[in-house]
Amino acid sequence: MDKGQFASKIERNKYSVLIPTYCERLNIALLTYLLFKFLKDIDFEIIVVDDASPDGTQDVVRQLQKIYGQDRVLLRPRAAKLGLGSAYGHGLKHASGDFVVIMDADLSHHPKYLPGFIRKQLETNADIVTGTRYVKGGGVYGWDLRRKLTSRGANVLAHTLLWPKVSDLTGSFRLYKRSVLEDLVSACVSKGYVFQMEMIVRASRKGYHIEEVPITFVDRVYGTSKLGGSEIVQYLKGLLKLLLTT
Repeated sequence: MDKGQFASKIERNKYSVLIPTYCERLNIALLTYLLFKFLKDIDFEIIVVDDASPDGTQDVVRQLQKIYGQDRVLLRPRAAKLGLGSAYGHGLKHASGDFVVIMDADLSHHPKYLPGFIRKQLETNADIVTGTRYVKGGGVYGWDLRRKLTSRGANVLAHTLLWPKVSDLTGSFRLYKRSVLEDLVSACVSKGYVFQMEMIVRASRKGYHIEEVPITFVDRVYGTSKLGGSEIVQYLKGLLKLLLTT
């Protein structure tokens, strides 16, 4: 696809970038700047779903609305920390795009990859384009050996049990056709971090067309990781449930 064809196709589409947040005051402004930088020729909106962050995340987003406009940066807060899956459902209610991007707020997913996601979708008419750390050109930066082995081990275990036909099950940087994401969100029952894995497994089982783009995942610079022992236990329980129900 040449530049003319790409521009012609892309101008017909609108993209909603859905960003769940909890205590991301130090990251959300830079992420927003980078989105506007790398998507400058694309019709898009940012939807921040904040779960009552006590650190002032919502105040920062309101300042961003003054800079970029309330029609481009939407703040759709919730009253408490209610989970990742329901955050996507909440954000979808307010999205006006034909396609929805989901990404983390902590700068581990760089917006520079999004034009590649969009191009891949336009070239293949994929239902889902997912970023992957586990193909040539992908990787992880900033993790120690223990965390790399934990992540790789979790991914290998899930692949062995579920055969999902994608290389990175636990990733959370994806582009969806809106109707596909709506279908998957309504079908999934998991909470927290397992939700991402369930969505891609169910997408594979439903026969959706999935394409992959290599990305480098960068560990957060500001703030602390929300992944701990309880999330690992939740992951293992969710994996077993998916094995029995999909």
